[in-house]
Amino acid sequence: MSASTSPRTRLRRGRLFRAIPTAWRTTLAMVGAIIALAWIVIALIAPWAAPHDPLAQQLPRLTAPGDASVLGTDQVGRDVFSRLLTGARVTMPLALLMVVSATVLGTLIGSIAGFVGGWVDETLMRLTDLIMAFPTVILAMIIAASLGPSLLNAVIAGIVVSWPQYARVVRSLVLSLRTQNFVIAGRLLGYSPWRSLRSDIPPNVAGPVLVLASLDIGTAILLLTGLSFLGLGAQPPAAEWGSMISGAMSHIDAWWLGVFPGLAILTVVMAFNFIGDSLRDALDPLSSAEREGAAGGTEHEEPAAVENPTTEEGR
Repeated sequence: MSASTSPRTRLRRGRLFRAIPTAWRTTLAMVGAIIALAWIVIALIAPWAAPHDPLAQQLPRLTAPGDASVLGTDQVGRDVFSRLLTGARVTMPLALLMVVSATVLGTLIGSIAGFVGGWVDETLMRLTDLIMAFPTVILAMIIAASLGPSLLNAVIAGIVVSWPQYARVVRSLVLSLRTQNFVIAGRLLGYSPWRSLRSDIPPNVAGPVLVLASLDIGTAILLLTGLSFLGLGAQPPAAEWGSMISGAMSHIDAWWLGVFPGLAILTVVMAFNFIGDSLRDALDPLSSAEREGAAGGTEHEEPAAVENPTTEEGR
């Protein structure tokens, strides 16, 4: 019985595997998806998985990783492992909120600028150029310092410095789409400009914007933790990865205070970058065509190598 069902099971699994886009079958895509999913699960179960209160100062100070504390304790007796798990609930959702807000704002501004044109386009794009003229981190630091050190103000600063890149991309896409036949046909059928902007444009710009947003999640995490590291984001005693590394700077000999939060940031950023690259390959038809062309070119090169000896013999 098992011999008869085994081929069916293998066939079913093969069909499911072939249903996955080619770009998602790569090693980097699978590694990124597994790591990102693992951190998402950790963020969800952190309140129950943390062995200690992340804010409680009840353990021996500066204890190295061991049986008493898996990842050691910090300078005031707090469990590093518990704070690391709790930090995932702070850093990742806020970075996602930053990216979503910047995406929505930048897409809206870019769509209006590209579709309306004229002085509206000039005004919005000059504002975009003004923000993009400043280094991203420096401008975010200035905004966060002006608003006051807090996680909310750090997120606002991240949104302000991030939306121009979405506006630029969406504007260029809208400029090419507004002259397409399907948009012109809708206008001839009586669609108002705002209806065309709502119904015709979004489906055609969603792919590039989604790819840009997925790649920007890692950048948002780095920016948010960087502001917290500088004291402009999370404030003590909040459990946040950037502030944990900042606190470790005064205790260089206690290596575990900075290494483990740094590894958490590294793995999350790496995972979302892998996912963004795979998503770009899956949604970009040019990348797909290049991969297929490369595969096709490899297949055609083999017969040429076989024919060379025959040609030499004929001579």
